[in-house]
Amino acid sequence: MHQNQPLTIAPEALPEVITRYLKAHRAHDTAAAVTSFTGDATVIDDGRTYQGVAAIEGWLNHSATEFTYTIELTDAQQTDATHYVAVHHLEGDFPGGTIDLRYQFSLRGDLIERLVIEP
Repeated sequence: MHQNQPLTIAPEALPEVITRYLKAHRAHDTAAAVTSFTGDATVIDDGRTYQGVAAIEGWLNHSATEFTYTIELTDAQQTDATHYVAVHHLEGDFPGGTIDLRYQFSLRGDLIERLVIEP
């Protein structure tokens, strides 16, 4: 349970594993992005849950090709030592054309254990 209010931090203050994942995701480098996750990690995106590295790899491959878009990191927050939020502004050829998404990361050790992406 998170009692703490999220604290706004500089984007460069995000943990290395998060910046590594985000950089690989932006570059559509699935092989590099998937190494940021624990073996039993969970990703929840667009109401769908992806459990484990193989499912996450499939999700990354699909999301990289479904639409063309730009992504800009606009805000970063830290709730506690293992919970971070990276807010991204996306513009592209998806329905609506523009959206701000909250990437909510839970870390275990130096890897991502859980990622929830939602508006």
